[in-house]
Amino acid sequence: MNKILEQIQKIGIVPVVVLNDAKDAESLAKALCQGGLTCAEVTFRTEAAEKSIRIMCEKFPNMLVGAGTVLTTDQVDRAAAAGAKFIVSPGLNPRIVKYCAEKGILIIPGCTNPSDIEQALEHGLEVVKFFPAEAAGGLKMIKAMAAPYTTVKFMPTGGINADNVRDYLTDSRVIACGGSWMVNSDLIKAGRFDDITELAKEAVQIVKEIRGE
Repeated sequence: MNKILEQIQKIGIVPVVVLNDAKDAESLAKALCQGGLTCAEVTFRTEAAEKSIRIMCEKFPNMLVGAGTVLTTDQVDRAAAAGAKFIVSPGLNPRIVKYCAEKGILIIPGCTNPSDIEQALEHGLEVVKFFPAEAAGGLKMIKAMAAPYTTVKFMPTGGINADNVRDYLTDSRVIACGGSWMVNSDLIKAGRFDDITELAKEAVQIVKEIRGE
C-alpha cells in the first residue's frame, strides 16, 4: 500500500475541515495535533483552503495534510503547491485521477457504485472514498459493493460521527473514516480550540479501542 495510505490507515480518522478564514488554520492544526489526530483534509469549498493548507504544512511539518472537494486540475496544482500530500474528491472524475497519477499525487476519489469502483481499478487505485456514506447506504452498502472487488479498500465519509464511526472502523475493508464532528465549523468560528482538542482525543481513543492498542 502507498505510504501515505498507510499513514491514513494508522491514524484511522481523517478530520474533514472547512475553513472560512485562514487565520484559524494554525490554531486548528495545533488543536488536532495536541489531541493526537495528526491529519486533516482541508476542503476546497472556501477561498481560504489553499492558504490554510500552506499554513498547516509550514507550521506542523509532521502533520499529514490533504486537500478535499478537489474538482479541477487547477485545484490539484494549487493544493500540491501549498503542500498537500493527498487529494480527495467527492466523485470519480477520470481526468482528475489521471492528472494526479501523472503528477505522482495520491488521490482518493468518491465512489458509490460498482461502475465507479471499476473505473478506480482501471486507474490502478487501491483505496476509494465512499461518499456520501450514510446517505448512500452506510456499512451495509460497503459490504455488499465490496464483495466482488476483493482488492479495494474504502474511506467512508459523509454522515459519520462519534456514534457510528466504530461500526465502520471494525470492518477490515475500511482503512479510515472521514469525519467533521471534531472540527465543527461552529467550534472553529467560536475559537473553541480546546474543545476540538478534546474531541480529537476522543476520536483517537475510539481508534485505539477498536484496534486493541
